[in-house]
Amino acid sequence: MLRDTTAALGALAAALAALPAAAQEDVPLIPRADFFGNPERAQGRLSPGGDRVSFLAPREGVMNVWVADGTDVEAARPLTEDSARGIQFHGWAPNGEQLLYQRDTGGDENYHLFLVDPETGESEDVTPIEGIRATIVAGSYERPDMMLIGINDRDPALHDVYALDLATGERRLVRENDGYAGFLADEELNLRLGLRQTPGGGFDIVTLGGEEAEPLMSLPPEDALASSALQFNDAGDGFYMLDTRGRDKAALVLIDAETGETEEVIAQSDEADVSDVLFHPDTNEPLAYAVEKERVRWTALDDETKARLNALDAALEGDFQIVSQTRDNGMWMVAEDAPEAPGRYWLFDGESGEASELFTTRPALEDAPLQPMQAVTIPSRDGMELVSYYTLPPGTDEDGDGMPEEAQPTVLWVHGGPWARDSFGYSSIHQWLANRGYAVLSVNYRGSTGFGKDFINASHGEWAGKMHDDLIDAVEWAIDQGIAREDQVAIGGGSYGGYATLVGLTFTPDEFACGVDIVGPSNLVTLIESFPPYWQPFLDATFHRGIGDPSTEEGRKQATERSPLTRADRIAKPLLIGQGANDPRVTVIESEQIVDAMREKDLPVTYVVFPDEGHGFARPENSQAFFAVMEGFLADNCLGGRAEDLGSALQGSSLTVESGAEAVPGLQAALEDFEPTVAN
Repeated sequence: MLRDTTAALGALAAALAALPAAAQEDVPLIPRADFFGNPERAQGRLSPGGDRVSFLAPREGVMNVWVADGTDVEAARPLTEDSARGIQFHGWAPNGEQLLYQRDTGGDENYHLFLVDPETGESEDVTPIEGIRATIVAGSYERPDMMLIGINDRDPALHDVYALDLATGERRLVRENDGYAGFLADEELNLRLGLRQTPGGGFDIVTLGGEEAEPLMSLPPEDALASSALQFNDAGDGFYMLDTRGRDKAALVLIDAETGETEEVIAQSDEADVSDVLFHPDTNEPLAYAVEKERVRWTALDDETKARLNALDAALEGDFQIVSQTRDNGMWMVAEDAPEAPGRYWLFDGESGEASELFTTRPALEDAPLQPMQAVTIPSRDGMELVSYYTLPPGTDEDGDGMPEEAQPTVLWVHGGPWARDSFGYSSIHQWLANRGYAVLSVNYRGSTGFGKDFINASHGEWAGKMHDDLIDAVEWAIDQGIAREDQVAIGGGSYGGYATLVGLTFTPDEFACGVDIVGPSNLVTLIESFPPYWQPFLDATFHRGIGDPSTEEGRKQATERSPLTRADRIAKPLLIGQGANDPRVTVIESEQIVDAMREKDLPVTYVVFPDEGHGFARPENSQAFFAVMEGFLADNCLGGRAEDLGSALQGSSLTVESGAEAVPGLQAALEDFEPTVAN
């Protein structure tokens, strides 16, 4: 047995007794499908002329591109016919006469680029080369019938740049890549700048076009992950960038393209990085910028934009992002993000100043008992500010002060990256787990982005060190505040969050009651050595600097010491692992290694694999299957919350259970008559 049955039943009874009666009896159990099934619509986009709206929506259960004339989404028609994992990224070509989208196979992240005619639905793969990964380098309204794309067909590590004729689909080689991590083009689609990695983890921004490429400016290693060139101005004599050189928080600046000198500091903040910039689509003039510490705050750079942003603040209850604009900037597509109102898309008319709701991504949740999210900054033991978010179970905060009347079983959910961040807004994970009876806590540990370069650089060499201390400090804070119950805290997450889970159960085996690892690395040496070739131009600035270079004796030693695999024998709490078999970032060997080590020592592990997935679970059938397993695992192994019956949650998924089915109630029985469905 993977647990003591009597203790598990006792924990379940205690957890249920601690919840107010309203949470136990009166709050409905929201179906998993409402959280993890396909959204009804998503990713709304305006055509350049504003005469059409496109979005992603299910077609026979698979996400595809749809288009509507005008803004009547109810009269929209499907354009694409993907029948596998679904389309995840799409947008309009600059000419306004075509849509483009990217698609991989089975989660391998070898994305091909497709063009589709919005009138006929005729679709064409314009990068039909086996094994390549296509990228979009640049598009421009000045050259609307052409785009620059990158293809790594010659060298898997480097993307050569091609000019793509949007009318014919033909490609013409523009530049053979001789060592650049990326390029920046001007409005005429001339390649002007290249980004080249330097030893030690920095980058040179190099001027292209002459007989010899010359460094225009350098980004030292400490600035490499927080600074980036954005786009050229309309005149082409300067470019905008987010710049941390000489400061901690990224500022929006204009750089002279001839000298590399800073012409103007346009926007900056002492609180956090400039995280987003709104440009005029046609003139390239910056109109507004966003700073996000606990919440997103927009600041306009002119009176007209200020009036628009004020109108949006008045109309919307959550944070928002302008995700699409017409070429004349007359209309905006706005995505609103509020904890209790998932995925609202609005059309904003600049002339009238009015916002009209276009669609909601998950209308089934509109009347569901979703819970408020609380934003808080938690101090770390060494003085860092950890911007964090938590959500409480229904019925546990009767006076509305953001604190439960009694401490709750809690899930610490850790974001991936680690160079990413958690934000305020709707979270399927937070809302689902809260509905099941758990407090949920997410922490921006050191290494998270948006809080300045010092916060990022404080993570270097601290995998399984101070990065993990930050998570422990946040949990201790939640316990001290009466939010989390000390003996009932689980840890979970994906990618780096999966790694953090394994670290939690191996480096601090007494801190957590159980763990859920989704595509998390167990061995940092094999992780780095198995990265796809096209990650090579960034490795010095990211993983080598953060963990160590395993090609050196010292780096290999450091990576090995920070690997949970080396301490697998210390795992004493139940563990659930989910893995995509085609994951190119965290390959299946990362899960297999630690599962094998645990099996050898007869340690508890439930291991679930999806043969048609990559770095995460894109197919809704697979997401629902995994989270059904996770729900039963948490309820029966450590936290004792509520759980929806497993029922038919596995149907249509490709789930295979390699180990530990007995740890999840009903899973063995469900597998007896289950035939996996693998998407092609």
